[in-house]
Amino acid sequence: MKILVTGGAGFIGSHIVDLLVQNNYEVCVIDNLMHGKKTNVNPKATFYNIDIRSKDIFKIFDKEKPQVLIHEAAQINVANSISNPSLDADINIMGTINLLEAAKKTGVKKIIYPASAAIFGEPEYLPIDEKHPLKMLSFYGASKHTVEHYLDIYNKLYNINYIVLVYSNVYGPRQDSSGEGGVVSIFCENILKGISPHIYGDGNQTRDFVYVKDVANANLLSVGFGKTGIYNVSTNKSTTINEVFKKINALSYKDVSAIYCKQREGDILNSYMSYNKLLLAMNWKPKYSLTSGLKETLKFYNSK
Repeated sequence: MKILVTGGAGFIGSHIVDLLVQNNYEVCVIDNLMHGKKTNVNPKATFYNIDIRSKDIFKIFDKEKPQVLIHEAAQINVANSISNPSLDADINIMGTINLLEAAKKTGVKKIIYPASAAIFGEPEYLPIDEKHPLKMLSFYGASKHTVEHYLDIYNKLYNINYIVLVYSNVYGPRQDSSGEGGVVSIFCENILKGISPHIYGDGNQTRDFVYVKDVANANLLSVGFGKTGIYNVSTNKSTTINEVFKKINALSYKDVSAIYCKQREGDILNSYMSYNKLLLAMNWKPKYSLTSGLKETLKFYNSK
């Protein structure tokens, strides 16, 4: 089976490509290298340096004839979406429609798409499940969610199956510290250099940190899963920012202090997500604890 991965040179996408290759899938990658790096691309994958908005996307689909599309490419910066909502929509919505049209014309059977916890806003209850009300607080959240409606209509009109995977806060090797939810990579880079990282607020706000290899495994299982649906990819555990900071400090054998700053406007205080639906459907659950994931992450940053 051939699988096309957009954003396959990026943080999450490159780990998905690695796992697909390990499981003997034929993989091709589309990435414009705005955030991704060519060195992240598995050498056994075919690579195309192209923007998902390009009119030439169809030529790649027509040449490669993938059966599955895993669409990881996106504009992921929340602040950028607010300052430039047109660009955010152009990449995340119009770019995706460009891919969907190419998929429709070339016989793609399934699309796997990552949503974001940004669609939920301030939680009404915890843990957040797939039925939680949506309250987007940014144009990024709105553009990512809009694509889900397009996937549903393409499914009804053209019988293209889809799976939406709603990621909690993903961390791990290759993460861009300037991207969405990059607190772990920022802490790792700063602490290893002996630089005090900034923590906004008192650090007691909580997040659900899921390791990137667990996320890649959810994508792998989705390739062979027959039903359309939306599933959370998470740990069902809340961890404070202070806990993450202290754990990275300890695992690095460092004693770096943090600089506490004023809480950022619009930041969600507490969030964690249930993965029970994904467990029941695909028998997926996280294999990595926060400690084991951070050890692998620190090993990567140490080697840089």
